[in-house]
Amino acid sequence: MSSDHSHLWPGVPLALGSAVLFGASTPLSKLLLGTIDPWLLAGMLYLGAGIGLAIVHRARALVGLDGVEAPLARTDIPWLIAVILFGGVVGPLLLMFGLLQTTAASGSLLLNLEGLATMAIAWLVFRENVDRRLLLGAAAILCGAVLLSWNGAGLSLDRGSLLIAGACLTWGIDNNLTRKLSSADPVQIAMIKGLAAGTTNLVLALSLGASLPPFGLTAGAALVGFLGVGISLVFFMLGLRHLGTARTGAYFSLAPFIGALLSIALFRDAVTPQFLSAGLLMAFGLWLHLAERHDHEHSHEALEHDHTHIHDEHHTHSHDGPVNEPHSHWHRHEPMRHKHPHYPDLHHRHSHR
Repeated sequence: MSSDHSHLWPGVPLALGSAVLFGASTPLSKLLLGTIDPWLLAGMLYLGAGIGLAIVHRARALVGLDGVEAPLARTDIPWLIAVILFGGVVGPLLLMFGLLQTTAASGSLLLNLEGLATMAIAWLVFRENVDRRLLLGAAAILCGAVLLSWNGAGLSLDRGSLLIAGACLTWGIDNNLTRKLSSADPVQIAMIKGLAAGTTNLVLALSLGASLPPFGLTAGAALVGFLGVGISLVFFMLGLRHLGTARTGAYFSLAPFIGALLSIALFRDAVTPQFLSAGLLMAFGLWLHLAERHDHEHSHEALEHDHTHIHDEHHTHSHDGPVNEPHSHWHRHEPMRHKHPHYPDLHHRHSHR
């Protein structure tokens, strides 16, 4: 934490990596919807994420890395159930049915509303610090989303757009609840979420008459789910750990641009002046978020918790013998006061006047 730019690493690259992976999954899901039932596809994507991360979880244990992250605690279970319901079951269903009724490019850009929902809930409900730059960036993103849905006489929010907006709201709730779990093992959490949500939607879809597609399409859906849902979610949770909810959601706003660009390439969606203007507004909002610098003198209260860490200026405790870094164990932070650039991460959730 001593470098002037250390507050950007690794949270910002992780959040942006999550955005790229999730953004690419939207048009690829649209492509798969031509042959796979939307409810079934929602289940296959999350089940693919869960199975893929289960393999990662097992491989990590085999090479001796299973002690790096803090395991889930019993008190985490209610939060985990909530994020599975909102983010793993309801959100994907709304997105799949919404994509059926709108273009892939428009659907991708409308996903910017997830970042706004995430930020609004973090600010208004959980009282996370949000400054004027973040609010201005959010306003630019919202204007871009409104412009995208303008038909010349008024807003044209068809059923598909409303369903995608509903998915963004459920994921905004999910992202804020996931912050409660951000100190625990992200691979374990994303694995459980994928297996539980994927199995639920898959069973429901099959019971309602859906049929499994050929093996090639099944494998393709599983791969899209592993990268675009599973790995993306792991990166997002790590971003939450370092950046807090509002800022991780802001950086995640890159996802729709990736999805829209890939949609244009895959489906030859028209590049209209309206589309370009909306994209520029959203890009300006994202730039405002990226250019933020939060630096002031602040106090740390005494704190005890368990999470993966290295011995930096926030972790000065001693060990009886040599240890590998990073590592995870229950430890105590003594009170301290200092000044450096920071985000509202695990150790900087202080209040602001």
